[in-house]
Amino acid sequence: MWRWASSRTIVVAAASGLFAACCLLPIVYLLTVPLRGGRVAGSILSLDARQQGLLWNTTILGVGTALLATTIGAPLGLALARVSLRGKALLRVALAVPVLLPPYIVALAWTYLGGSRGLIASVTGHDLVSEWTYSLPAAIVVLSLVFYPLSMLATEVTLRRIDGRLEEAAVLIAPAGVVLRRITLPLAAPGILAAALIIFVLSVSEFGVPGLLRVRVYTTEVFTAFAALYDFTRAIVLALPLVLLCLVVAVVTVALIGERLVSGRRVSGTPPVLLDAWRQPAGAAAIVAVAIAVGIPLVVLVGEALRAESLSAVFQGSRQAIVRSLLLATTGATAVVIVAAWLGYARARAGVRVGRVADALFIVVFAVPSTIVGVGLIGLWNRPGVSGAVYGTDVMFILGYLARFVPVAALAIAAATRYVPVSHEEAASVSGAGWLRTMTRIVVPQIRLGLVTAWVIVFVLAFGELGVSILIAPPGEATLPIRIYTIIANTPPSHVAALALLQASVILIPVALLGGAVAVREAR
Repeated sequence: MWRWASSRTIVVAAASGLFAACCLLPIVYLLTVPLRGGRVAGSILSLDARQQGLLWNTTILGVGTALLATTIGAPLGLALARVSLRGKALLRVALAVPVLLPPYIVALAWTYLGGSRGLIASVTGHDLVSEWTYSLPAAIVVLSLVFYPLSMLATEVTLRRIDGRLEEAAVLIAPAGVVLRRITLPLAAPGILAAALIIFVLSVSEFGVPGLLRVRVYTTEVFTAFAALYDFTRAIVLALPLVLLCLVVAVVTVALIGERLVSGRRVSGTPPVLLDAWRQPAGAAAIVAVAIAVGIPLVVLVGEALRAESLSAVFQGSRQAIVRSLLLATTGATAVVIVAAWLGYARARAGVRVGRVADALFIVVFAVPSTIVGVGLIGLWNRPGVSGAVYGTDVMFILGYLARFVPVAALAIAAATRYVPVSHEEAASVSGAGWLRTMTRIVVPQIRLGLVTAWVIVFVLAFGELGVSILIAPPGEATLPIRIYTIIANTPPSHVAALALLQASVILIPVALLGGAVAVREAR
């Protein structure tokens, strides 16, 4: 339809080049440094007692979080897909909120609740709860409360693509529970397993929660090796197992999901009456999940923030960091969506083989730990010349956002683009319209909600980004997440809680507006 030398080729090639430069190049650089430096990786990765402890903690953190998050999220996804709940659109958004909140904010709230000065410790009168709060099981619980929406949404999407006629036929001769166990769940198992693998990788890649709860894992070790010991090569070689793990999980995930990762197709005939008897228990479980994952942390932060003598003084003291975070998140989200829009379009129109390769690249790049991305960006840009001039500016934050969030935005936009039939573009081409005009007049208006959704998601993630920012921030400059994380140890908890609550509020406002828009659209 479009010639090889058309504007589509130029635009998509430019976006692909930016993706390679911003997202792939830092990872490739990290993989080649040990070889170029002549240092033997085996001597650093030898499993001494310290390395064995890191490996054990990292593995338990990932496996435990994946299992617990799936245990919470999969039943909720089943309820959203097969139970006729009231206000389902708004309930879905409320259940998905935890994955948009910065994990360290949730962990901070739970430390205020269960720490030595927390509410639970003051009621029980002993330090057992406080000791548990700063432990590996606590990190698993916190991360599970943050990541369970991934399992929930994946389960719902998978179930909605199962032909409901299979269940309709089976329910005529078997109880709903048997149909669920013998037909529905086996068909949904690949999607649920793929989500569990992604949760595993995101858990072992998390830096803020283990660092805050004093759990030593590979991500905290990488940060310590670089930021405290200034051992660049050691930090990189320690990061290699996580990078390889992300690659393996990405390949397995794409093999399990296939084209369903960005497919917008829904199979007809999925009656919610299959499990309609479970309406009240499912609704109650959803409310409890929202209360535990969102309500309790916010209430704890509000209660702690109200202890501050002057909230205005707290915000005034961090005004520069707040303004910089808002400006950087807005600019970063806009830049990410501009690049991701063309990548998402190309992914939606690509063939099966090319599409799966793109999915694998997107997943592995997004799953790479943020501290590793930060180290890679420093290695690429902290050098003499033009790159050195860029390194000391806020441009590094934008590069960090591009490196972290282009993949997730591209996948979201690709899923939205799948709803636009190719025949619309073919008709425009036959009538003489160029590709850019077709995109602006036909494709973009039909995916505008997807673009807005991607922008909101990236804005929320960028506003709460910590792992990359804390490494690449110019001297004396800080975003709100960096300020919150660095003042925890020597600032009154009420001040920290007030800033954390402000950050959560900025995230929840656009999410609430987006949820309202989605609810109105579904009501129509």
